Amino acid sequence: MQRCFTNILTEEVAVTAAFYENLLGMTPKFSSDWFVNLADPEAPGLELGILRQSSDIVPARAQRAPAGVILTFVVEDCDAVHERALELNAVVVEAPREMPYGQKRMILRDPAGTFLDISSLI
Repeated sequence: MQRCFTNILTEEVAVTAAFYENLLGMTPKFSSDWFVNLADPEAPGLELGILRQSSDIVPARAQRAPAGVILTFVVEDCDAVHERALELNAVVVEAPREMPYGQKRMILRDPAGTFLDISSLI
């Protein structure tokens, strides 16, 4: 395998990409009106794609709202990301809380409606 990343499907490509840039500090490796490829500047192998849901390259069956998916991002400080999320008026589903498995976790929704698990070690 040479590369692996997740694509979030949305009609608001620029808005969704900006959300991840502002929330997690990701930067664009490629940017167009139909697709943005983001990466962590300190770990460029950590990538995320933002793809226009109605694009001809998206299979018709996939051109529906996401379901059954939670993207997990393990960060240095969950509380700091929570503060940024509040500044961005992000939809916070669950505020940060300590979990029994040794992490602090919060759940957000991105502008496309995808659930995000933002976690850090306690």
